[in-house]
Amino acid sequence: MKRFLSVHDVPDINALVSKALSYKSDPLKDKTLGVNKRIGCLFLNPSMRTRLSTQIAAQNLGMDVIVFNVGSEGWALEFEEEAIMSGSTVEHVKDAAPILGKYFDVLAIRTFPSLKNREDDYSELFINQFTKYAGIPVVSLESATLHPLQSLTDIMTITEERKKINRDENKKLKIVLTWAPHVKPLPQCVANSFAQWINAWGEAEFVITHPEDYELSKEFTNGAKIIMDQDEALQGADFVYVKNWSTYTDYGKIYCNNPEWMLTNEKLKLTKNAKIMHCLPVRRNVELSDEILDGPNSLVTEEASNRVWAAQAVLSQILNG
Repeated sequence: MKRFLSVHDVPDINALVSKALSYKSDPLKDKTLGVNKRIGCLFLNPSMRTRLSTQIAAQNLGMDVIVFNVGSEGWALEFEEEAIMSGSTVEHVKDAAPILGKYFDVLAIRTFPSLKNREDDYSELFINQFTKYAGIPVVSLESATLHPLQSLTDIMTITEERKKINRDENKKLKIVLTWAPHVKPLPQCVANSFAQWINAWGEAEFVITHPEDYELSKEFTNGAKIIMDQDEALQGADFVYVKNWSTYTDYGKIYCNNPEWMLTNEKLKLTKNAKIMHCLPVRRNVELSDEILDGPNSLVTEEASNRVWAAQAVLSQILNG
């Protein structure tokens, strides 16, 4: 694996999941794989789980880790080609990225969308420019449109949990991605990525449910069944993934914030005692009720802890490559 920006960089999802699960059972089995290798983790926006889990994963492989918060610790970067830099930006990525390529063996980058201009965000300019000019493998710690490490973790968590479900193994799992209310507009990254990975995985009946006007890009949802009625969508679900996202067509807006879309134990009765997932952080009693988050069906803590092993599997593949 030369880079990790989306599911398209993964030749075999199940093989990568198996590697992640093997690290969970024996975290230090490859503790010398990354010795004398260095990873640079660049953050253009805040992070907790992604940052810490990636650091732990790299250290488990013997790598040295340097974390750099670009916004607060570095120069303002310019990403546009042929830019006349007479404004607030100080350094062009064409000059910064090659130097980082000399300092590090792997570059891990977290960016975030502006939610102001869809064309700009969906061009993935920031992470693509680093990939173009760094000259070393780049790992996405979330980009403007995707969060592949989260999605790998999600499939790992589902794979691990499905073994405990007493059901016909010849029948596909039913996985539902449901929109949830939020107090502010959020990116489509996690929802896009989850849809992309579940569709590529091909081992589930996949349903996406959301209010009218919250359609995601067909680039990521093609293959999923879209149902606007949440109750109908939840019927018979084995796993329910809860996430808010802002509008895609009229970009970055909140149209509807109906609290009826928050998942509760009453709605859980429509499912096959489904396991509930969320990437965190979560707004309690807005996106998800306390009774769900603190109840026996919640996988959110286990899901978050699995982030270490997913990151470790990705870094291992890159180091072996």
